[in-house]
Amino acid sequence: MRRFLLVTALLPLAACNSGPTVTATNASEAEVKAKVAAATGGADMISPGRWEGTMTINNMKMPKLPAEAQAKLAGRIGGAQKFVSCVTEEDVKAKRAFFTGDKEADKSCTYNRFTMGGGKIDAAMTCKNEGGNMTATMTGNFSPDSYHMEMASNTDSSSPYAAMSMKMTVDGKRTGACRGTEDKE
Repeated sequence: MRRFLLVTALLPLAACNSGPTVTATNASEAEVKAKVAAATGGADMISPGRWEGTMTINNMKMPKLPAEAQAKLAGRIGGAQKFVSCVTEEDVKAKRAFFTGDKEADKSCTYNRFTMGGGKIDAAMTCKNEGGNMTATMTGNFSPDSYHMEMASNTDSSSPYAAMSMKMTVDGKRTGACRGTEDKE
């Protein structure tokens, strides 16, 4: 789930309504990042600035949790969680954080498919770890100033807190210049 949520937080860096199309099959995160960098050449994918949005969990199931914990979880579904981030000039120039963050790519994850172009994205990813496996899908629309994504993930695990399925919607838009307070909001 950490990887899936990281993807949602970094989507503003993928915004580009026109330009080249990137397609990959059975590719690592590093390979996808390299394909995107090669396809965009020296062009900036977005302008820096403040991004605001909402993430709404539409459905979440953790079947191995006790009934009381599942009832509490159900109460959190459907409410929009607000988020804010700042994409800096340095982020844009370094093409940092495109689906992998500032760190090295997670070698346990593979994009089963990845297509981005013409204002649309369609991706499916599988991550295999000792504690369990995760599959995730993402489809949506994006422009230089906004995006709308539908995402789903499933994890399997022997741990009651890790086995889950989730569907969410993420909407974001560029709202102007960074204020310097984004990490405190």
